[in-house]
This record gives sequence, C-alpha cells and structure tokens, in this order.
Amino acid sequence: MSARGQFSSRIGFVLAAAGSAVGLGNIWGFPTQVASNGGAAFVLVYIILAFMLAYPVLMAELIVGRATRSNMVDALDKVSGSVFGRMTGYWGFITVSAILAFYSIVAGWMLAYFFETVTDLLGLTSVSQWLTEFSVSRNIVFCAIFSVMTAAIVVGGVSDGIERWSVRLMPTLILLILLLIVYVAFQDGAAEGWNAYVVPDFTAVWHPELLISAMGQAFFSMSLGVGTMLVYGSYVDSKENLPVLGASVSLVDIGVAILAGMLIIPAMYVALHSGVTIFKEDGSLINGDSLIFTVLPALFDTMGTMGIVVAFAFFALMVIAALTSSISMLEVPVAYVVENKGVSRKKAVWAIACLVFVASTIINLNFSSLFGLVITLSTEYSQPLLGLAISIFVGWVWKRNSALEELKKGDAGAEHTWFWRIWPWYLRFVCPVVIVVMFYRSVFA
Repeated sequence: MSARGQFSSRIGFVLAAAGSAVGLGNIWGFPTQVASNGGAAFVLVYIILAFMLAYPVLMAELIVGRATRSNMVDALDKVSGSVFGRMTGYWGFITVSAILAFYSIVAGWMLAYFFETVTDLLGLTSVSQWLTEFSVSRNIVFCAIFSVMTAAIVVGGVSDGIERWSVRLMPTLILLILLLIVYVAFQDGAAEGWNAYVVPDFTAVWHPELLISAMGQAFFSMSLGVGTMLVYGSYVDSKENLPVLGASVSLVDIGVAILAGMLIIPAMYVALHSGVTIFKEDGSLINGDSLIFTVLPALFDTMGTMGIVVAFAFFALMVIAALTSSISMLEVPVAYVVENKGVSRKKAVWAIACLVFVASTIINLNFSSLFGLVITLSTEYSQPLLGLAISIFVGWVWKRNSALEELKKGDAGAEHTWFWRIWPWYLRFVCPVVIVVMFYRSVFA
C-alpha cells in the first residue's frame, strides 16, 4: 500500500471493527430486549439473524472497502460507475456525522456520571449534583471533552491511533463487564434476573414483534450502512481472509451483547429487590437512558461505599463502549477529506471534530425539538436505506468477478467455498427484501 493507513494485525482489525459495532446500544438496548422477548429464545433468534442479515451486508462493506482502498464516497463511485454511487457516499458521510453529533451528547452524559463517582467519593455534593442534573452547560462541557478524546485517538491514524487504542479499550471493556457480572451475580435478587435472561420462552419465537426487534438489533448493532466497516475494510491487508475476519467481528459483537445482558438484567432485578422500580406502566422493562441514568444509579446508591466503586467501573465501561464506536464514526468523514481533498490528517480530524461539535451544540441548545428528530432521521430512516443502497450496488451493479478476485487474495480457493456459493445471491435477493420490510415495519407500523 502507499500512504494509506493499514491495520498491522488481524486482532487489531477485529477489535477495532468489533469496537465500532459494540456501542452504547448493545449495553442498554440488547439486554432489555432479551428479557422482554422470550429470554434465551430471543438470543437464539438474534444470533441466527445476525448471520443471516448483518453478516452478508458487513461482508459487502469489507470487500468493497478492501477492493477499492478508498473512503466511502470514492469506493461507491468506483463500484457503481455513476453519480448515484458518489451521492450515496456523501449521504453516508452526512448520516454518520449526524449520528456522531447526538452520540457525543449521550457519551458526554456517561462521562459526567463517571466523574460524579469521583466527586461523590470526595464529598463534593454540589459538583455531583451539577454532574447528574440535566443542563445545557453540563451537556456542552462533557460533549466537548468526549469530542476531544475521540479526535485525539483518530488523529494518530489507523495503526498508531485507532488500532493502538482499540486493542487496549476492547479487552478492558470485556474485563470490566466480567468483573461486574461476577459481583452482581452474588447480590440478592440476581437469580431472578438470570432466570428472566437465560430461560427460553420458545412460544415467543414466532411473535412478529420479537422477529422485527431481533432483525433490527442484528442489522444495526454492527454499524452497517454508514461506511464505518467499508472504511475499516479499506485498511485490511490483502492477505487476510475476509469472510473469516467478518465472522470474527460478528462473533465478538454478539458475544459482548450477550455479556452485557448477563450484567444488566441481573442488576435490574437486584435493583428491584432493593426497592427500585424497573418496570414501565405497560409491564415491560425500563430501557434506554432511564435504565442507565435512573435505575442503575438508584441501585448503586443502595450499595453504600461499594456502590461508588461499582458505579465507577460501570460508567468507565460505558465511556469505553462509546469511544470505540465514536472513533470509527469520525474516521468515515476524515478518510474522505484526507484522500479526496489532500488535507493532512491532523487538520482534517480537528476540523471535522469541531464541525460535529458545533452540530452537537446546536442540538443541545434546541434539545427538545432536535435530539429525537436527529436520532429518528439518521438511524431509523437514513441508516437502513443506506444499507439497502450498498446491498444493491454490490449485489446488482458491481461486477461479481471483481468481488471474487478480491476474496481470492486472501483465499485462493474462494470460489469453491460455501460463502461464495451463497453470499452473492443472498446479498442480491434476500437482504434488500428484508431491509425494505424492516424499514417499512419500523416507520409505518
């Protein structure tokens, strides 16, 4: 390769790509979906759909990325040979920037709660109160801090920045989850949570809601559609076997989601045992920001001094999960600006980080009207349509032999594998239909 960055090791790529996939949604969304949709039955359906839906689209991004050695805009331009590909690339550029803008706000909340564990220990009550109360000033300050942390990693480049930090952050994240699982498992009420999480209710498997929820979780948990995996794929060595790499990323992402469930659901029932409300009025488990900023802090408060330690570890975990995703999102527009506009990486990173922070600030200043709207437009509307566009470009427009030649660089007998016998047709006919159904169901149902 020329001046473009490259992952120096297989484990570096797997951890970086899995880190991109493992975000805040895995930790606060997946566990409660499992407990509310048949326990282990949902996990089984999720794993099946992750490989039936998310894996084929993930492979499309990785193969195109490595074949073109380009950012998303140039890669889709080369694949499609038309202005439509380039416009889709710009669309992905804008979408991932919008996602990063609201994501940085939420990650800033995690940082604030992380620091609150320290101020609590020091007895700084007024500071702790400011850190945990919703305010524009707090939101902007910690959004800025998180944005700087993200940019500081990305400015180091692929191997010295993204890979170097991913191989440290991801093992730390997994270690923290495991330690917290062990601690929570020995608390009163945890057994009931384990029962809700691991005991399958197979009668729920055929419920349309479960299938739709599992499809959505499987597809969107892997950062698909917005170019993060495409750009990461462009940094992979030509000798690597892409289907194996893609499967490794999928397995790590699924594994971390399942581990998160082993932590969150028992913790919620421990909270219930301590008198904390964990159910909504309709009987479903509380999830999202209410879970992270209301239920779990209330649980930590019942643990005395040990609660501060557990809270410190938990919010450190959340910050790490946020960082591993945000660095991949920032890399998408950075790669385009560096390669297409000839700007140095350092200037590109800080300029784009500042622009995204300005967008975050605008959202913060108009929170009630913009926050939910940006999330809906970017994740519920734009992201699935981008995934559909990539499936069509790679499945129908790109020459099939080009994809095969790219696969053969890492596996000389690629055309004889089960992957090659199934994947091209599956991406053509199955993935677009399922994505359209998911999109219609999520928007109009």
